[in-house]
Amino acid sequence: MSDKKWYAIQSFAGSELAVKRAIENMLTELGWRDKLGEIIVPTEEVIDIKNGKKKITERCIYSGYVFVELEDLKDNRALWQKIQSLPKVGGFIGESNKPTPLSKSDIDLIIQKAQQKSAPKPKISFDEGETVRITEGPFANFTGLVEDYDMEHGKLKLNVSIFGRSTPVEILYTQVEKIV
Repeated sequence: MSDKKWYAIQSFAGSELAVKRAIENMLTELGWRDKLGEIIVPTEEVIDIKNGKKKITERCIYSGYVFVELEDLKDNRALWQKIQSLPKVGGFIGESNKPTPLSKSDIDLIIQKAQQKSAPKPKISFDEGETVRITEGPFANFTGLVEDYDMEHGKLKLNVSIFGRSTPVEILYTQVEKIV
């Protein structure tokens, strides 16, 4: 049985992987690598559209958090303070300004999400009743109300007013933009 426990570290959003590398490097330099189990930053693939080009990128599932398996920190204040002093680290999550280990069920759920790689998801989502502008195709420049959003296939069912008549249109989410 390992005496290591899982902790959540708050980091600057977008710096999760940099914090992971910094922790690994620091512990290696100090010769404390044996105090570390695993470090995970759960990510998912998302489809982003920029200038009409589709690009698949990685996005953190838990933005601003790094999960690390370490020697019990209540017995090792030096390790806790060294990690907390790293750049882009906000601190450990815990009670009374002390790191609190995550429960087994919480970390199991986080690890499960990290290991479940599904097909890339659209970076943006649409809500029923939301108004969007069609940017491509035969209905370009028309606006429509979202009736249904099929995330798996990346399609929207819109209700578009054409010549004063309500017309159902099915279109790819890449062919619309949100109206802000």
